[in-house]
Amino acid sequence: MNNVQMLQEPMTAISTAIKPIELYIFVDPLCPEAFGMQAVLRKLQLEYNHYFTWRFVLSTELTSLNSLSTRTKGCISGIELDINHPVLPSIAIKAAELQGKRAGARYLNKLQEYVLLNYQDVNSYATLLKIAEEVQLDMAEFTVDFGSKEAARAFQCDLYIKREMEVDEVPSIVFFNECIEDEGLKVGGNYAYEVYEEILQEMLDIQLISQPLPSIEELFAKYQTLSTNEVAFIYSMTEQAAERELKKRMLLQKIERIQTDHATLWRAK
Repeated sequence: MNNVQMLQEPMTAISTAIKPIELYIFVDPLCPEAFGMQAVLRKLQLEYNHYFTWRFVLSTELTSLNSLSTRTKGCISGIELDINHPVLPSIAIKAAELQGKRAGARYLNKLQEYVLLNYQDVNSYATLLKIAEEVQLDMAEFTVDFGSKEAARAFQCDLYIKREMEVDEVPSIVFFNECIEDEGLKVGGNYAYEVYEEILQEMLDIQLISQPLPSIEELFAKYQTLSTNEVAFIYSMTEQAAERELKKRMLLQKIERIQTDHATLWRAK
C-alpha cells in the first residue's frame, strides 16, 4: 500500500472504551467512489463489528459548494421556494444523525441509492425531505434540525477533521486503537477486503474471529437495498450465483429488482 500514513487522533475523537478500534470513514456522499467501498464496509461491519466503532466523516468537495442556485415551483398555496445546492445533502445527513448514528446511516444509504438511481435531484431540499420520510425519521425534528446551527456545525466539524488529518483522497479510512498516544493509520483509496482485515489484525495483535454472516433475508432487513455485486461480495460467490439466489427471493415476493444503467439493485418489499 503506497497511500498509508500515520497520524494523531483528533480532539473530537469518540471514546473506544468498549471496542478497541475506531474507524473514521471519509466519504463524499455524492461521489461514485463511495459506492465502490460500500460492499467492503458492510462486510467489515457484519464480520468484525465486535472489534470496532465507526463514524462517517463527510468530505464534500468544497469546489462544488460555490454554485448556489435556487428554483421555484408552483404549488397549491402559491409559490414554494425549493432551495437547490450541493451542500444540502451533507447538511441533511448531519440533521439525520442528530436522531442517532443508525438514523444517519439509514439516511446516507437511501441518499446514495437516490444518487445511483439518478431519478431525482438530491441537491433539492424537497427531495431530501422525501428521503427523510422514506427512512422514517421524525419529520418535525428533522425539519427543525435541517435548518439548525447544530447540523451546520456538525458538517463544519467533519470538514475540520478532514483538514486536520490531511485527508486528500476520498474515500479514505483512518484506523485508531484504544491507546490515545498511538498514531492512527490512514489508508486512502479502495483496497481489497483482505487488506482491511490485515490492518485490523495487526492493530489488535490477535487472531481475528469473524461473526457468522446473516441469511440473505436478514441482510435485506438490515440494509434494505443492495446490488447484485454487493451480495456476491459479502457471501464470496459469483455474481451469477448471487443473481440466482436473489431471483428466487424475488419470485417469493420478498424483494424487488431495480435495474439502472450502472447496476442491478434489489430492495426489500
